[in-house]
Amino acid sequence: MARPPVLPGTRPDWLKIRIPAPEVVAEVEGLIRAKGLVTVCEEARCPNLHECWGVHRTATFMLLGEVCTRHCGFCNVGKGRPGALDPGEPQRVAEAVASLGLKFAVVTSVNRDDLPDGGAAHFAETIRWIRTLSPGCGVEVLIPDFCGDAAALATVLEARPEVLNHNVETVPHLYRRVRPDADYAQSLTLLRRAADWRDAQAPAMKVKSGIMVGLGETPEQVLALMADWRQHGVDIATLGQYLPPSPLHLPLHRYVEPAEFELYRIKGLEMGFQRVESAPLVRSSYHAGDAYKG
Repeated sequence: MARPPVLPGTRPDWLKIRIPAPEVVAEVEGLIRAKGLVTVCEEARCPNLHECWGVHRTATFMLLGEVCTRHCGFCNVGKGRPGALDPGEPQRVAEAVASLGLKFAVVTSVNRDDLPDGGAAHFAETIRWIRTLSPGCGVEVLIPDFCGDAAALATVLEARPEVLNHNVETVPHLYRRVRPDADYAQSLTLLRRAADWRDAQAPAMKVKSGIMVGLGETPEQVLALMADWRQHGVDIATLGQYLPPSPLHLPLHRYVEPAEFELYRIKGLEMGFQRVESAPLVRSSYHAGDAYKG
């Protein structure tokens, strides 16, 4: 007999977070402030911020400002009319990567539907700067859908990131509520295009995608989505618990138990994924370098 869902309320023990190395966290925070950069760690209120900053001395850098043109109900990033692009941002991100001595860097962005290329050239310039200042540093880019623009995607791919990540965020059944400005099929098409480019141009590149669970999806819907990923060439999958950033965001439907996350990991490996990061505190860039290495 199936166990009833763990309903919202007191946060379960498996979601309790230990806060390590406050002095290193402060050091990383100071560097980010000095460079005038934005991180998704802070903007999205990531529960792993202290581990990533304090233990691994890394952060996920967010390009294109801190105001998004879309209105996803789960996201804590500001929404509205963005400002002008900062042409010095790619270099400053690369300088921060070099100062931290990173071997693997993760770069993401807000959605910028106001830009002709959605910010693709800015991503590519950031990759090139990181390559210049930190030779040998791997780069993962977590990109928006660029409104389905294949040329914009190609701009990023031609800069040759080690990992091309695009999150579908949730099962298609919940898109209207969770991602009202996005389209599930369009996101799958982006992933397929990236996989086709990988197969033709860069066999070592990985294609990656992720979702949150606990928004009202069923395990059967999650497994069907994972099958869609494999059919569209995704190598690395991430699944983590949705945690509302505030009472104004989409409500939590349930806490997903660790055993269910483990089921997704096992089934994903059986489907042929090279790596499945599936646990309550997993986020799309969590342990990104390890996931790339397999």
